[in-house]
Amino acid sequence: MAAFLQWRRFVFFDKEPLVERGEAEREFRCPGDSAISVCTSGRGSLVLGDIEGTIWSLSRTLQFSSFQAYKLRVTHLYQLKQHSILVSVGEDELGINPLVKVWNLEKRDSSGNPLCTRIFSAIPGNKPTEVSCLTVHENLNYMAIGFTDGSVVLKKGDITRDRHSKTDVLPEATYPITGLGFQQSGKQTHLFVVTTENVKSFNVSVKDFPVIELDNHGCSLHCCALCDPSQDNQLIVAGDDCVYLYQPDERGPCFAFDGQKQIVHWYRGYLLIVSKEKKISKTDFVGGNEQSCEKQILTIYDIENKFIAYMAAFDDIVDVMSEWGSLYVLTSNRKISILQEKDTQTKLEMLFKKNLFVMAINLAKSHHLDNDGLAEIFRHYGDHLYVKGDHDGAIQQYIRTIGKLEPSYVIRKFLDAQRIHNLTAYLQALHRQTLANEDHTTLLLNCYTKLKDSSKLEEFIKTSDSEVHFDVETAIKVLRQAGYYRHAVYLADKHCHHEWYLKIQLEDIKNYQEALYYIAKLPFDQAERNMMKYGKTLIHHAPDETTELLKALCTDYRPGGDPPAEREPVSRYKDKANSEQFISIFANNPRELKNFLEHMIQVQVNSPQGVYDTLLELRLQDWAHEGDSQAKKQLQEDVMSLLKSGLFKAVFDKALVLCQMHNFKDGVLYLYEQGRLYQQIMHYHMQNDEYAKVIETCERYGEQEACLWEQALGYFARKEEDCKEYIGNVLRHIDRNNLMPPLLVVQTLAHNSTATLSVIKDYLINKLQQESDHIAEDERKIKQYREETKKIQEEIEELKSSAKIFQKPKCSMCNSPLELPSVHFLCGHSFHQHCFESYADTDSECPTCMPENRKVMDMIHAQEQKQDLHEKFQHQLKCSKDGFSVIADYFGRGVFNKLTLITDPLPGRAATANIDVALQRDLLIHTKRTT
Repeated sequence: MAAFLQWRRFVFFDKEPLVERGEAEREFRCPGDSAISVCTSGRGSLVLGDIEGTIWSLSRTLQFSSFQAYKLRVTHLYQLKQHSILVSVGEDELGINPLVKVWNLEKRDSSGNPLCTRIFSAIPGNKPTEVSCLTVHENLNYMAIGFTDGSVVLKKGDITRDRHSKTDVLPEATYPITGLGFQQSGKQTHLFVVTTENVKSFNVSVKDFPVIELDNHGCSLHCCALCDPSQDNQLIVAGDDCVYLYQPDERGPCFAFDGQKQIVHWYRGYLLIVSKEKKISKTDFVGGNEQSCEKQILTIYDIENKFIAYMAAFDDIVDVMSEWGSLYVLTSNRKISILQEKDTQTKLEMLFKKNLFVMAINLAKSHHLDNDGLAEIFRHYGDHLYVKGDHDGAIQQYIRTIGKLEPSYVIRKFLDAQRIHNLTAYLQALHRQTLANEDHTTLLLNCYTKLKDSSKLEEFIKTSDSEVHFDVETAIKVLRQAGYYRHAVYLADKHCHHEWYLKIQLEDIKNYQEALYYIAKLPFDQAERNMMKYGKTLIHHAPDETTELLKALCTDYRPGGDPPAEREPVSRYKDKANSEQFISIFANNPRELKNFLEHMIQVQVNSPQGVYDTLLELRLQDWAHEGDSQAKKQLQEDVMSLLKSGLFKAVFDKALVLCQMHNFKDGVLYLYEQGRLYQQIMHYHMQNDEYAKVIETCERYGEQEACLWEQALGYFARKEEDCKEYIGNVLRHIDRNNLMPPLLVVQTLAHNSTATLSVIKDYLINKLQQESDHIAEDERKIKQYREETKKIQEEIEELKSSAKIFQKPKCSMCNSPLELPSVHFLCGHSFHQHCFESYADTDSECPTCMPENRKVMDMIHAQEQKQDLHEKFQHQLKCSKDGFSVIADYFGRGVFNKLTLITDPLPGRAATANIDVALQRDLLIHTKRTT
């Protein structure tokens, strides 16, 4: 009783009388005047039986239909839930002779009543006794009838037919049967048998019907019922002190519900008990008289959630039926009251008002409320606990809302520093369910750092890869910002966030050796990228180790620095970094840079040009700053060996600039020579007033560039010093090779005040003698040409005036004796006809004379074209209004290219040195006249 009193009471059902709808609503009453003896429900109707043998059926629209089932009275009814089969027990005659009738409600007989498919007498054996209870299995294969003498008759087979049906009588009990019920467990069918003194279970699927006595407590008539599958179809037995639940093989839990039980039903997880209790009415206490009356109390229990869903007093309840989702209470005055269950949300709101959140949660689960509905209850519960100050309890409820409730709703409540441990618990749960974002991860890590809970922090970050429920990069940032560098590095290393690992090691921890070791383990492309990014920092703090790593990156890099396996192909490691891109890293470390570059040119001869240029610059700097003569000489040899390595032939501009900047004479001259910049060599010696070197340069490279002598003459002519010896030397070479016209030589030397006539006396005499010789030779040739011309004219005249006799005995082509047919030319050559046809290009020219004749004709045509071109040019120049455009047009055609080559010779063109001296002289004379 104490347990019962502790259960809370609620009004989860609404009570209202059953009324007829119409023009004027009035309370509904069952038809007829006879007392209702038994009730049942199912298949969309309420079924009533009275003491006059009539069975009434009430539809949902409150329409009654009836038929006479028995002549005397109806004692028991059983409506199957899954079939339109009604089983009844009643009497057709006086005496103890109960009859069982099976009705098919879907079929009608000739009178329009339900079809009775089977009738049989319900007497066990030949001993007349009254029926106390009735039950039917839903599969229509079993029917059990209990009697007041303790007998139980079991019908097996199709209960709707007499045929194929077998009757068995269970072992007779000592006490009257008060309840029966079938339970199906797999293929086994059990029959519960309840008497006033005990409870038994029979396995009716097995022969001999083995029995188990479950309890030695029984119950009164109508005080047992079967649960639904939510309670495993257990049998409920309600005694006066307790309510017991039974399985086929054992007794289950019990509930201490006090009171004299009269009716017990099971409805949708609720236990309905109609009990009789004495109530003390209002009295005249002055007189001391008390009046008592008995009331029937209908109580609806939720035994799963342990509360009373409804309790109300009724007068003389006949029975309680369930149909159409409601409870119908029939009283002896033929009135029916409806108990309508409130909806789940209404019930939850009632519990919320009383702050019964635990009960609300259990109720929601038993009603199979969805997750959204449960989350809303958890939120209400959490809010309630939060207001009460139970933050630990509140956070546990909020955790149960994860996935449904917006996390910010909870986070805002617990941002206070005093509640940070609650917030931490919520954020941990949020991460475990993989519903956390970057902000949540940041907040959680900040909570750990604020609480200085290193153990929790390590547990959080050291989860296995499959259990990581947070954004790793965000966690690294937060840990770094909070100063937990060791944890941040661990996280970055574990999840391969290489850049974060190196950034923390170098910028925060300053562990440069560890950073280098980490980079050396990375794949090539990542190692190269990180060395480009952090190389300057590493070379500053760990120069030697960094240099070695860079050497490996640019030559034979292997992650981790492990040596190659014995049979490992060399071609596996093909990736090599460009050594030139790392030069900028050594900005303030020239010694390491030099070491790196020298290593690169040794192992990679085809290194980028920038490597050689930078190494040259470093060696030149060392040479320029070296004070020891012996060491300087060695450095000079190193520079020259680098220059002579042949790697600066294609691109030597930078090398030349470097040598000039450091005044490295040997290197400058060597590069000039390699680049065939002979004039630059000359100018270099001129700038340094090295007269002997100027002459040596002219003698060495004069054949490649004849203009060097002219430049040397102009250089010495500008000198006010006594340079007669060098001028004489230059003049001898000019005279010997006929490099300059005498007039130009005289004009050049006229600017030197120290150069007297005696300096060029020998040169002028020699040139005049040469001119005289040329004139004599020209006169001799003129005389010769005149004689030859006269001779040719005579031959032409002779050919015109007299016959030509051909007496040549041999062919001029094959040198064989001449035979007919033959071909003769006036030039005196004769040919066999077949030889002529084989070698001649035309029929009118001698094959032997043709090459020489064509040369002459080409020369004549060229002279004619030149003459025509000159005349045409003069004509256009005179007739044109814009003479400059005419000259520009002829320049564009290249007509004046020859003059350009003479007046402005290009460097390296030796052909200009062999220009005819007479042409130069004529040009100079023409230039003099025009000026």
